[in-house]
Amino acid sequence: MSGANTAFVLISSILVLFMTPGLAFFYGGLVSRRNVVNTMFSVFFICGIAVLLWVAFGYELSFNGNIGGIIGTVSHWFMSGLNLTTLTATKIPTGVYMLFQMMFAIITPALFVGAVVGRLRFNFLMWFIVLWSILIYYPLVHMVWSPNGLLAGLGVLDFAGGTVVHINAGITALMLSIFLGKRLDYGKEEEHYNIPWVLLGTAILWIGWYGFNAGSALGVDNVAMQAAITSTVSTASAMITWMVLDIIRLGKPTLIGVCTGTLCGLVGITPATGYVTVLGAFWIGLLCTVVSYIWVNFFKEKVGVDDTLDAFGCHGVSGIVGSIAVGLFATKSVNSVVTTNGLFYGGGAKLFGIQLIGTFATIAIVSIVGTLIILGLRLVVRMRVDEAEEVQGLDMGEHGEAVDYTIHLSEEIDAFKTDSGDVQTFPDEFKGQLRGFDTTTNNLRETPQTPHRPR
Repeated sequence: MSGANTAFVLISSILVLFMTPGLAFFYGGLVSRRNVVNTMFSVFFICGIAVLLWVAFGYELSFNGNIGGIIGTVSHWFMSGLNLTTLTATKIPTGVYMLFQMMFAIITPALFVGAVVGRLRFNFLMWFIVLWSILIYYPLVHMVWSPNGLLAGLGVLDFAGGTVVHINAGITALMLSIFLGKRLDYGKEEEHYNIPWVLLGTAILWIGWYGFNAGSALGVDNVAMQAAITSTVSTASAMITWMVLDIIRLGKPTLIGVCTGTLCGLVGITPATGYVTVLGAFWIGLLCTVVSYIWVNFFKEKVGVDDTLDAFGCHGVSGIVGSIAVGLFATKSVNSVVTTNGLFYGGGAKLFGIQLIGTFATIAIVSIVGTLIILGLRLVVRMRVDEAEEVQGLDMGEHGEAVDYTIHLSEEIDAFKTDSGDVQTFPDEFKGQLRGFDTTTNNLRETPQTPHRPR
């Protein structure tokens, strides 16, 4: 066993897990106040259900055995009898590799939650994630990352999850948005609950992404170093690109725009991060952000799909661009796994064509199977909340919890004065309770106190 590689992948696993609560803050900060709890809950509970599915049979279906290059076989229910100490090619225990891949199974379904916040019933989401994991996620993992996989056999390259994670989650988000329909208040501008949360979530995602991308090298080597560098450069390129586009379109930069661009850069570089140069990473970050920006700000409204937090616009679109860009920028000088250079590195159109096949095959698989899951599940589980609950908000309707339990003192006193009138009618009775405050206005201004005299 390689102690360095094992420690590296274990730390990377923790970083990828850290991304899920980061995503909860990112999405929770973007939604309206009445749907914050539901949004964060819908992201975070996946940590539990995805882990149980993965250890029960998910890992086996992804990596054990082979049926037609599409799916594996289950020989070790809940991993009973599976030797977790067997070493992989990079000399890490199978148990560590299993743990690392488990974190991808958690974060991927959490990504498409952002498309349906505020109108999807929790029961439907829970059962959809179970069926989606079995019928879409595990087969895609097997096809792309298993040595026996169908797409792997064609030569499709996906270093850390462009097809398996981002295109998958993005297309799923699009399918759910189409079948769920628009929000009742679609088109009406609502205040984001907490913009600093969006920045916090973005920062956590960026930090965690080093585990996501560099960790996919599965060892401490030059490829891991390259993945860390290219991830950083692509993200910076995308951030500034979105900011400049906002300045051109809106006349001013926005924090939410910068955070969105950051996410697009992280998504776009994911499939290519261990295969491209620093310059290639710069162009990938720029390209995926431009295309995502155009979709989010111009085409989405024309198409009429209510992808609430742009899960498809960011993950789907940038994932598609990034996956195709592997065929343009990949070079064997960075990673010997690349047997044919990309189009811009003298390799001709071969790898570009392979990446197109892998990208559009992923889109087709997710679209068709996702549609069948939705149509079948809708027959037994209601998909959308009723109008009254949507207006009230899913925090109270689905969970009976509110994001804010504190009451502003100014509002409390104002209501007390107008409803009961006791403070005004019997002012002397309230001198003790209200001493030090000026209650003649709606704002509780603290009255000046007599300064202490120096001794």
